[in-house]
Amino acid sequence: MDDINERSAYPHPEEFKVMRPEYVEEEGEDVSTATITIAPFKVMGNSVTRPGARRAALYKAEEVYRSYHPSYVIQSPFPDEFDDQTGTKWKRLPRHQHDSGDYEFTDDDGSDYTDIETMLLWDIRVKND
Repeated sequence: MDDINERSAYPHPEEFKVMRPEYVEEEGEDVSTATITIAPFKVMGNSVTRPGARRAALYKAEEVYRSYHPSYVIQSPFPDEFDDQTGTKWKRLPRHQHDSGDYEFTDDDGSDYTDIETMLLWDIRVKND
């Protein structure tokens, strides 16, 4: 961390990783919400699973931190290219193509595009061989 980041009132995203989230699952909804609080700051993430919701909240912490520190580079929670647990192939798009989405995915139905937030909502996970 450089001096400018250390003087920030907003906690560094790494600090959110050690905090235990609070989870809320709305009845009748297939989405979990994770809330991570470092008083007075709070981030929330949504996903179809609790671990996915936590990952979404941690990604949100990076986005908020970047709003305080524009030079901060947000790391994708996904590799540039990977296969997920269902066999779908994912490939990160170059920055100049991000108006289509962050990633292109190819499955039995063809190809499409989506953003990282949606991938976190869907709880996309890298296939472990």
